[in-house]
Amino acid sequence: MICEQRDAPVAGVRFIVHPPATERTGAIPRHLAVADECAQHANLVAETLERMRHAEGAPDLVVGHIGWGGMLFVKDVLPRTPALAYCEYYFQPKGGDIGFDPRTPVSIAELSRARLRNMVQRATLDGIEGGISPTVWQRSRYPAAIRPRIAVCHEGVDVNLCRPDAAARFRLPNGRFLSPGDPVVTYVARDLEPYRGFPQFMRAAARIAARREDALFVVAGNDGISYGRAHISGRSWRAVMMEETAIDPSRIFFLGAIDHASLIRLFQVSAAHVYLTVPFVLSWSLLEAMACGCNVVGSDTAPVKEVIGDGHNGVLADFWDADAIAAQVMDGLARPEAMRPRRLAARATIEQRYRRGDCLARQVDILGRTIMGEISAGAGGQ
Repeated sequence: MICEQRDAPVAGVRFIVHPPATERTGAIPRHLAVADECAQHANLVAETLERMRHAEGAPDLVVGHIGWGGMLFVKDVLPRTPALAYCEYYFQPKGGDIGFDPRTPVSIAELSRARLRNMVQRATLDGIEGGISPTVWQRSRYPAAIRPRIAVCHEGVDVNLCRPDAAARFRLPNGRFLSPGDPVVTYVARDLEPYRGFPQFMRAAARIAARREDALFVVAGNDGISYGRAHISGRSWRAVMMEETAIDPSRIFFLGAIDHASLIRLFQVSAAHVYLTVPFVLSWSLLEAMACGCNVVGSDTAPVKEVIGDGHNGVLADFWDADAIAAQVMDGLARPEAMRPRRLAARATIEQRYRRGDCLARQVDILGRTIMGEISAGAGGQ
C-alpha cells in the first residue's frame, strides 16, 4: 500500500509512505493548482514504484485511485505491469453534485477545477488496462467511450457483522441505554455537512421533535468538511443548525466519530435512519444500515435510488423538503410493525447484491483476469 500516511495498520499489508504533495501557494496560477497537485502525487508514486522495482522487481499488478493523480505515471515506470483504476467519481457540469443546489451559482473556477481533475483521470485511463467503480451510477458519470472499460463491483458489506439484533443495546453519552423499539431517529455521516443533507436532517428533526415528545435523535459524525464548503461564518454546521432549529439539546445526541462496532449497534436500535446525499459518491454507511435492517428514509437522488426502491426496502423523500423527510420518519415511528417488511427487504437487498464474499470474489476474478492478460489496455474492464 503506497500512501501519504498510514491511518492504522492492516494485517498482512506492507505500507510504504511517501511525503505529501506540497501546497505551492502563489508559485503557480490558481487555476492550475489542481493539475500541479495531481502531478506531484504522480511523481511521488512513480518514484516510489521505481525504487521498489530496482529493489525487488516489478509487482504483478497495480491498483489505485485515479482521482488525485497517483496512478498517472505508473505505466511509465512499469510498462509491462497491468494496472487497474479505482473509478470513484467523474465530475460533470450537470446531473451530479455540481450545480445541484439551485441557490448556489457554479463558478467558472469550480468547473475548471473539475475539468482538470477529469483530465487527469482520462489521461490515466488512456494507458492502463481498465477500472472498477463501486456502483452503476458512479460508473455512469464517466464518458460513454470510457464506460466499457470500467467494471462495476462494490467492496461489499459483511452481512454476518452487520445484521439485525433484537437484543442490541446502545449506550448514550449520558449513560442511558437504547434498545430496538425505542423511538430513536439516527443520522450518520463522516462529517456533518450539506453534501450529506445535514441541514435538512436538522430541520426535519425539529419538526419531528415538536410532534413526538418521546423521539430522540442520535447523530454520528465529525464537525469537519469532507466535501463542499464550510459555513460562511466559520462555525461548524452543527453549531449553525442547532442555533437555527433550537432543538432541545437533551433530545439530540452528537457522538462525533464512533468505532465500527458502536456504529452497528446504533443501526440495530434505530427506529428510523435518515440518509441524505446530493448526487455524489454513495456512502458505505447506507448499505450497512440496510444490512442491519434499518427503516431507511433516503433522499430521492440518483445514487440512493440505485439501492432503495421507494416503499419497498426503504422510502424516499425530496432532498430539499424537510417536511417530507419528517413526515416519512413520523410514519415509521407511528407504525413500527408496518415497517417490518421494509426492514426485511432492506436486509435482503444487501444479502443479494452486496454480500462481501460475493463482491470480493468478483473483484478477485477481475484482478486475476487482468494479471493473466485477459483484460488489456484499451480492451474492456467488464
